[in-house]
Amino acid sequence: MIVEWKILIFVWTLTVALLFIIPKDKKRLALVAFLFKQVITLLIGLVVVEFNLISYPVRLFSEVNRASFTYEFLVYPVICSVFIVFYPNYRSYLYKLGYYFAFCTALTVPEIFLEKYTDLINYIHWSWYWTWITLFITFMLSRQFCVWFFRDISKNME
Repeated sequence: MIVEWKILIFVWTLTVALLFIIPKDKKRLALVAFLFKQVITLLIGLVVVEFNLISYPVRLFSEVNRASFTYEFLVYPVICSVFIVFYPNYRSYLYKLGYYFAFCTALTVPEIFLEKYTDLINYIHWSWYWTWITLFITFMLSRQFCVWFFRDISKNME
């Protein structure tokens, strides 16, 4: 179990470091994306663990919550912030689709290894493709929310 805690420390460090690549003029956009993603992931994460689709044997705040606090509260919202801030607004639809594909795959592949080789995540009635699909949908929802939220300046986001 010590390996799992080392992984969690590494992930927290890497995720907090990611915050420093967000440009100063995009911090407001990143914050809105972060908070919106937290709402989505906390709700979905709780539903997924309550329906016994996934379990997290090793996690922070295990006596409070059965969901993964690290993933739902920090990692995924920070990565979504980076996703939104660096979204390729003026590129082709194929390029934008590739951008979604790259982010979803970059989050799903490590999860597959974590599920297989650690006790950080355990698929009960879940599979990697459900992760990929839910990532794709929630990235789309977050993007649409940010476009709506900043609609007065959305010409800079489309």
